[in-house]
Amino acid sequence: MARELELDLVEISPNANPPVCKILEYKKFLYEQKKRDKALKSKATKVIIKEIRFGPQTDEHDYDFKKKHAEKFLKDGAKLKAFVFFKGRSIVFKEQGQILLLRLAQDLEELGKVEQLPKLEGKRMTMFISPKKK
Repeated sequence: MARELELDLVEISPNANPPVCKILEYKKFLYEQKKRDKALKSKATKVIIKEIRFGPQTDEHDYDFKKKHAEKFLKDGAKLKAFVFFKGRSIVFKEQGQILLLRLAQDLEELGKVEQLPKLEGKRMTMFISPKKK
């Protein structure tokens, strides 16, 4: 039948009993399938992660400035990765870094929720905040 219509015989599901086949134009079938896959991929949500870097002894004005940026990122729907970077011997001030990150989490409480509490990894103390759903 496929030869008479000058089309292709395409096996749709080989595991079925009996196997399911369709008579159609194979190139067109592949094109439609690519189109469907592309549409599904475009609908998938993309996670954007924005980073904000602090020092263990970040000044009040710098903190406020970076907090405003963090608020903007969360309002735009991006995840926030806030971290304190300890240079040289400043690793002594671990507590100050943790206090700074927890303070940021408290200030951004209405915009986002803490996904991961401050955790020290090498010379970095990292915390993740994800935006709250509207």
